[in-house]
Amino acid sequence: MTDLIATRRRVLALAGGLAVLPLLASPHFGGLAAADAVPANLTPEDRSDIGRIEDYLNGITTMQAKFQQYSAKGGIAFGTIYLKRPGFIRIEYDPPSPMLIVSDSVSLHYYDPELDQINRVPVSSSPIWFLLKDEVRFGGDVTVTAFQRAPNSFAITIRQTDDAEEGAVMLELGDRPLELRQWTVTDAKSQEVRVGLFNAQFGMDLDQQLFRVPRKRNN
Repeated sequence: MTDLIATRRRVLALAGGLAVLPLLASPHFGGLAAADAVPANLTPEDRSDIGRIEDYLNGITTMQAKFQQYSAKGGIAFGTIYLKRPGFIRIEYDPPSPMLIVSDSVSLHYYDPELDQINRVPVSSSPIWFLLKDEVRFGGDVTVTAFQRAPNSFAITIRQTDDAEEGAVMLELGDRPLELRQWTVTDAKSQEVRVGLFNAQFGMDLDQQLFRVPRKRNN
Protein backbone atom coordinates (compact mmCIF):
# COMPACT_ATOMS: atom_id res chain seq x y z
CA MET A 1 0.00 0.00 0.00
CA THR A 2 2.85 2.40 0.85
CA ASP A 3 4.41 1.92 -2.59
CA LEU A 4 1.06 2.51 -4.31
CA ILE A 5 0.46 5.72 -2.35
CA ALA A 6 3.95 6.93 -3.18
CA THR A 7 3.37 6.21 -6.86
CA ARG A 8 0.10 8.12 -6.87
CA ARG A 9 1.74 11.12 -5.24
CA ARG A 10 4.55 11.12 -7.78
CA VAL A 11 1.98 11.21 -10.55
CA LEU A 12 0.10 14.08 -8.92
CA ALA A 13 3.35 16.00 -8.85
CA LEU A 14 4.24 14.86 -12.34
CA ALA A 15 1.25 16.49 -13.52
CA GLY A 16 -1.95 17.27 -12.01
CA GLY A 17 -4.08 15.45 -14.41
CA LEU A 18 -3.41 16.92 -17.70
CA ALA A 19 -0.99 19.09 -16.17
CA VAL A 20 1.38 16.56 -15.72
CA LEU A 21 4.24 18.40 -16.15
CA PRO A 22 7.32 19.99 -15.10
CA LEU A 23 7.47 18.55 -11.60
CA LEU A 24 8.91 15.05 -11.60
CA ALA A 25 8.77 14.14 -7.94
CA SER A 26 6.64 14.70 -4.90
CA PRO A 27 7.73 14.12 -1.34
CA HIS A 28 6.30 11.02 0.29
CA PHE A 29 6.36 11.03 4.03
CA GLY A 30 6.93 7.38 4.77
CA GLY A 31 5.44 6.00 7.92
CA LEU A 32 2.38 8.24 7.99
CA ALA A 33 -0.90 6.37 7.94
CA ALA A 34 -3.14 7.06 4.97
CA ALA A 35 -6.37 8.82 5.91
CA ASP A 36 -9.64 7.70 4.37
CA ALA A 37 -11.62 10.29 2.44
CA VAL A 38 -14.60 11.82 4.24
CA PRO A 39 -17.72 11.67 2.05
CA ALA A 40 -19.69 14.85 1.42
CA ASN A 41 -23.11 15.18 3.04
CA LEU A 42 -25.16 14.80 -0.13
CA THR A 43 -28.85 15.51 -0.55
CA PRO A 44 -31.10 13.31 -2.69
CA GLU A 45 -30.95 16.04 -5.36
CA ASP A 46 -27.15 15.99 -5.21
CA ARG A 47 -27.08 12.21 -5.65
CA SER A 48 -29.44 12.46 -8.61
CA ASP A 49 -27.22 15.05 -10.30
CA ILE A 50 -24.09 13.02 -9.58
CA GLY A 51 -25.80 10.08 -11.27
CA ARG A 52 -26.48 12.30 -14.30
CA ILE A 53 -22.81 13.33 -14.36
CA GLU A 54 -21.70 9.68 -14.24
CA ASP A 55 -24.03 8.87 -17.16
CA TYR A 56 -22.69 11.85 -19.12
CA LEU A 57 -19.04 10.88 -18.59
CA ASN A 58 -19.76 7.26 -19.45
CA GLY A 59 -21.36 8.45 -22.68
CA ILE A 60 -18.09 10.00 -23.84
CA THR A 61 -16.42 7.48 -26.14
CA THR A 62 -14.00 9.86 -27.90
CA MET A 63 -13.08 13.50 -27.41
CA GLN A 64 -10.75 16.02 -29.02
CA ALA A 65 -10.30 19.42 -27.41
CA LYS A 66 -7.93 22.31 -26.98
CA PHE A 67 -6.84 22.98 -23.43
CA GLN A 68 -5.34 25.75 -21.35
CA GLN A 69 -3.33 24.71 -18.31
CA TYR A 70 -2.40 27.01 -15.45
CA SER A 71 -0.33 26.56 -12.32
CA ALA A 72 1.33 29.10 -10.05
CA LYS A 73 4.75 27.51 -10.66
CA GLY A 74 4.38 26.57 -14.31
CA GLY A 75 2.38 29.52 -15.64
CA ILE A 76 0.13 29.02 -18.66
CA ALA A 77 0.49 26.34 -21.31
CA PHE A 78 -1.73 25.29 -24.20
CA GLY A 79 -2.21 22.14 -26.20
CA THR A 80 -4.54 19.49 -27.57
CA ILE A 81 -6.00 16.45 -25.85
CA TYR A 82 -7.32 13.31 -27.53
CA LEU A 83 -9.36 10.83 -25.47
CA LYS A 84 -10.59 7.38 -26.44
CA ARG A 85 -12.34 5.40 -23.75
CA PRO A 86 -11.55 3.10 -22.23
CA GLY A 87 -7.89 3.54 -21.59
CA PHE A 88 -6.40 5.86 -24.24
CA ILE A 89 -5.31 9.48 -24.01
CA ARG A 90 -2.85 11.69 -25.86
CA ILE A 91 -1.78 15.14 -24.66
CA GLU A 92 0.23 17.37 -26.98
CA TYR A 93 1.64 20.64 -25.67
CA ASP A 94 2.01 23.62 -27.96
CA PRO A 95 5.48 25.15 -28.39
CA PRO A 96 7.62 26.04 -26.57
CA SER A 97 6.76 23.03 -24.38
CA PRO A 98 8.02 19.82 -26.05
CA MET A 99 6.18 17.41 -23.73
CA LEU A 100 4.04 14.57 -25.07
CA ILE A 101 1.91 12.27 -22.90
CA VAL A 102 0.38 9.07 -24.23
CA SER A 103 -1.61 6.31 -22.57
CA ASP A 104 -1.68 2.89 -24.24
CA SER A 105 -4.40 1.75 -21.78
CA VAL A 106 -1.79 0.14 -19.49
CA SER A 107 0.77 2.88 -18.79
CA LEU A 108 1.07 6.63 -19.11
CA HIS A 109 4.22 7.58 -21.03
CA TYR A 110 5.70 11.05 -20.47
CA TYR A 111 8.12 11.85 -23.30
CA ASP A 112 10.49 14.80 -23.21
CA PRO A 113 12.13 15.02 -26.67
CA GLU A 114 14.65 17.60 -25.47
CA LEU A 115 16.08 15.09 -23.00
CA ASP A 116 15.05 12.08 -25.11
CA GLN A 117 13.62 10.66 -21.92
CA ILE A 118 10.47 8.64 -21.21
CA ASN A 119 8.88 8.19 -17.78
CA ARG A 120 6.18 5.55 -17.32
CA VAL A 121 3.58 5.08 -14.61
CA PRO A 122 0.48 2.86 -14.45
CA VAL A 123 -2.68 4.42 -15.85
CA SER A 124 -4.34 3.59 -12.54
CA SER A 125 -1.92 5.98 -10.81
CA SER A 126 -3.03 9.01 -12.82
CA PRO A 127 -5.20 11.62 -11.09
CA ILE A 128 -7.67 11.30 -13.98
CA TRP A 129 -7.57 7.52 -14.25
CA PHE A 130 -11.28 7.28 -13.48
CA LEU A 131 -12.09 9.05 -16.77
CA LEU A 132 -10.32 6.27 -18.69
CA LYS A 133 -12.07 3.34 -17.02
CA ASP A 134 -14.70 1.16 -18.65
CA GLU A 135 -17.20 2.64 -16.22
CA VAL A 136 -16.96 6.01 -14.49
CA ARG A 137 -18.35 5.69 -10.99
CA PHE A 138 -18.08 8.09 -8.08
CA GLY A 139 -17.97 5.43 -5.41
CA GLY A 140 -15.84 2.54 -4.23
CA ASP A 141 -12.20 3.59 -4.69
CA VAL A 142 -13.26 7.19 -5.41
CA THR A 143 -15.13 9.32 -2.85
CA VAL A 144 -17.08 12.54 -3.50
CA THR A 145 -15.86 14.91 -0.78
CA ALA A 146 -17.63 18.06 -1.98
CA PHE A 147 -20.47 18.92 -4.36
CA GLN A 148 -21.41 22.47 -5.27
CA ARG A 149 -24.07 23.80 -7.55
CA ALA A 150 -24.54 27.19 -9.20
CA PRO A 151 -26.95 28.35 -11.91
CA ASN A 152 -26.49 25.80 -14.72
CA SER A 153 -23.20 24.44 -13.39
CA PHE A 154 -21.73 21.93 -10.94
CA ALA A 155 -18.41 21.38 -9.20
CA ILE A 156 -17.64 17.91 -7.88
CA THR A 157 -14.53 17.16 -5.81
CA ILE A 158 -13.23 13.61 -5.53
CA ARG A 159 -10.41 11.94 -3.62
CA GLN A 160 -8.95 8.46 -3.47
CA THR A 161 -11.06 6.67 -0.89
CA ASP A 162 -8.09 5.02 0.84
CA ASP A 163 -5.77 8.06 0.89
CA ALA A 164 -7.44 11.46 1.06
CA GLU A 165 -4.13 13.20 1.81
CA GLU A 166 -2.63 12.48 -1.60
CA GLY A 167 -4.69 15.23 -3.26
CA ALA A 168 -7.99 15.96 -4.92
CA VAL A 169 -9.53 16.47 -8.35
CA MET A 170 -12.36 18.95 -8.85
CA LEU A 171 -14.42 18.63 -12.03
CA GLU A 172 -16.40 21.64 -13.22
CA LEU A 173 -19.33 21.04 -15.57
CA GLY A 174 -21.94 23.16 -17.23
CA ASP A 175 -25.55 22.01 -17.12
CA ARG A 176 -28.41 22.01 -19.60
CA PRO A 177 -26.71 20.44 -21.42
CA LEU A 178 -24.09 18.76 -19.27
CA GLU A 179 -20.60 19.69 -20.46
CA LEU A 180 -17.17 19.02 -18.95
CA ARG A 181 -15.43 22.40 -18.87
CA GLN A 182 -12.50 22.25 -16.49
CA TRP A 183 -10.72 20.28 -13.80
CA THR A 184 -8.33 21.29 -11.05
CA VAL A 185 -5.84 18.92 -9.46
CA THR A 186 -4.59 19.77 -5.97
CA ASP A 187 -1.59 17.80 -4.75
CA ALA A 188 -0.56 16.81 -1.23
CA LYS A 189 1.22 20.17 -0.77
CA SER A 190 -1.92 22.12 -1.82
CA GLN A 191 -0.38 23.15 -5.14
CA GLU A 192 -3.01 23.47 -7.87
CA VAL A 193 -2.99 22.84 -11.58
CA ARG A 194 -6.08 23.95 -13.50
CA VAL A 195 -6.99 22.65 -16.95
CA GLY A 196 -9.75 24.26 -18.99
CA LEU A 197 -11.21 22.70 -22.15
CA PHE A 198 -12.47 24.57 -25.20
CA ASN A 199 -13.54 23.75 -28.75
CA ALA A 200 -14.31 20.22 -27.54
CA GLN A 201 -15.68 17.70 -30.04
CA PHE A 202 -17.13 14.31 -29.17
CA GLY A 203 -17.91 11.01 -30.86
CA MET A 204 -15.50 11.32 -33.76
CA ASP A 205 -13.26 8.57 -35.13
CA LEU A 206 -9.73 8.81 -33.74
CA ASP A 207 -6.85 7.03 -35.44
CA GLN A 208 -5.37 4.44 -33.08
CA GLN A 209 -1.92 5.61 -34.20
CA LEU A 210 -2.45 8.68 -32.03
CA PHE A 211 -1.96 6.44 -29.03
CA ARG A 212 1.26 4.78 -30.13
CA VAL A 213 3.85 4.89 -27.40
CA PRO A 214 6.61 7.39 -28.27
CA ARG A 215 10.08 5.95 -28.84
CA LYS A 216 13.36 7.41 -27.75
CA ARG A 217 15.49 8.55 -30.68
CA ASN A 218 18.45 6.54 -29.46
CA ASN A 219 16.53 3.25 -29.48
